[in-house]
Amino acid sequence: MAKGRCLCGALNYELDGPFSAMMHCHCSMCRKHHGTGFATFVVAPIAGFRWVSGEDKLVRYPSSPNGVRSFCGVCGSAGPTTMPKYGIAAAPAASLEGDLGIKPQNHIFVGSKAAWDEITDALPQHDAYPPAFDAEGVFRPTVAPRAGITEGSCLCGEVGYEITGAPMRMMNCHCGRCRLGRAAAHASNVFYKLDQFRWLRGESLVKEFKVADARFHTVAFCTRCGGKVPRPSLDRGVVVVPAGSLDTDPGIRPQAHIFVADKAHWFDITGSVPQFEAMPPA
Repeated sequence: MAKGRCLCGALNYELDGPFSAMMHCHCSMCRKHHGTGFATFVVAPIAGFRWVSGEDKLVRYPSSPNGVRSFCGVCGSAGPTTMPKYGIAAAPAASLEGDLGIKPQNHIFVGSKAAWDEITDALPQHDAYPPAFDAEGVFRPTVAPRAGITEGSCLCGEVGYEITGAPMRMMNCHCGRCRLGRAAAHASNVFYKLDQFRWLRGESLVKEFKVADARFHTVAFCTRCGGKVPRPSLDRGVVVVPAGSLDTDPGIRPQAHIFVADKAHWFDITGSVPQFEAMPPA
């Protein structure tokens, strides 16, 4: 039995194994909902799922005719989804504690992955659902790039923004707060100077949740769909942009994996991007 929770602790649930599948999903909906390059889900029989507390804090957003995304209305963390039609429950692996007894088996929807998201492991890749699913995905229109402008939006599209000029840096963070806040293996963030950023629409829908004992760690999300959105930091003069919310290529790639000492035990870091146990010296 695995215990799951959100970043703020309002949502608590349990999910009994055995877990029948674990997969990385690179579709645009997962990217926007979690704010990173991919979401990782585990699947188990629905009979083994139960709420412990906080179901009244859960917000459900119908992201497609056959799909619903859930998230905590307090902190924005993506929650579990039950699928009675198929007799299963799917949960973000990063929200579950302990040894799950399974590791990722494949990458799905790589046909719509982000340009900055490079897959470096040897797991099987599928452009959409694997053949065994016998299902079709929902493909959303892409955004035409504009010279010198990077655009982004939330999952429902009600929140939109644009950034002018080049980014300062891009990092993959594996700390426990980022993993819970994004309900993903790691957060992928792009940093810009504050004066490069402006909201295009929907700023009133944005909610921020700050971890009480953290100096800076704050999650910003759309209250309608739970999609992660940028967080302007006035005191630091920067804006932290969840890379999964981007609609166009930022022209930068992750420069480091940070806080890898705290990474998820089920996630193996591959590729040549430098790794740091905590923050880089610089």
